[in-house]
Amino acid sequence: MSAINVSRIKPAALRQGDTVGIVAPASNVKPEELEAGCEALRRAGYNPLYFDSIFERDLYFAGSVGRRTGELEEMFARKDVRAIICARGGYGSNYLLDTLNFTKIAAHPKIFIGYSDLTALLTCFSDKTGLVTFHGPMVAKDWAYADGVEMHSWQAALSGASAWEPDPGTTSSLKGLVEGRAEGMLYGGCLSILVASLGTRYEIETRGTILFLEDVAAKPFQIDRMLMQLKISGKLDDVKGIIFGEMLNCVQGANQGYTLEEVVLRVVGDLGIPIAYGLRSGHVTTGNITLPLGVQAALVVSGAQVSLRILESSVSSD
Repeated sequence: MSAINVSRIKPAALRQGDTVGIVAPASNVKPEELEAGCEALRRAGYNPLYFDSIFERDLYFAGSVGRRTGELEEMFARKDVRAIICARGGYGSNYLLDTLNFTKIAAHPKIFIGYSDLTALLTCFSDKTGLVTFHGPMVAKDWAYADGVEMHSWQAALSGASAWEPDPGTTSSLKGLVEGRAEGMLYGGCLSILVASLGTRYEIETRGTILFLEDVAAKPFQIDRMLMQLKISGKLDDVKGIIFGEMLNCVQGANQGYTLEEVVLRVVGDLGIPIAYGLRSGHVTTGNITLPLGVQAALVVSGAQVSLRILESSVSSD
């Protein structure tokens, strides 16, 4: 089944004064970092809500699978919660895939935001339910630090802008690698997590997409290997365009003698589609851009110049 053949469900828009549920589906959370992020959300006009159980620990997880599954399902079901923001990534979201009730989630569509390990949930919700999800800032990470959240894209994506582009001031590092024009459904997330889905019941559905790929602290040969795995598994066969993230700390060494751009072009440069590099969403140095996954977007690469435009609202007005 192709991702483009799933009927899309748009969650309700987020407004000032709304309650946002905070969840930890993966690694354990530090109270001071979560509270710093919650305070920033309050200053931005939202009412953060979390359960005390969010601080539980089981090895490196935020409590048991049952706790994490129950927390997430309850936040979707609660009428007073308008959006759900993940506290942090780490590892462990894949444990929830066999336990979550996707019918229940689809019956209570809400904004769901995260990145890194949460890519497993972002893409699974998109593929299994059709829910538009959001690759963007997390509470105990980006919201907890000054300049961690890029507010233009946050507001455009979550309030219902019908067509928009990331603020030019946040895309100065974005560069074109292969020229071209493409339209497709924006989709993707952390490369390591996307590749980990292959061969499972939750394998990513990439046909007809503009594929966003980002990662952190992966060496260039590891990026190469993961891209090759996507390629030889057929997951790049009908992709319309590719846009890479900032690729933070993805280096072999200070004097490696080649760029990561050269590495990725060796693998995907022959696909005949536009390819861009440097979009600051996910693991970033500053100003995490919010990207709606599951909506139509246009990617234009002309020389070194890149334009990524979201072509439709990612939320409903209800």
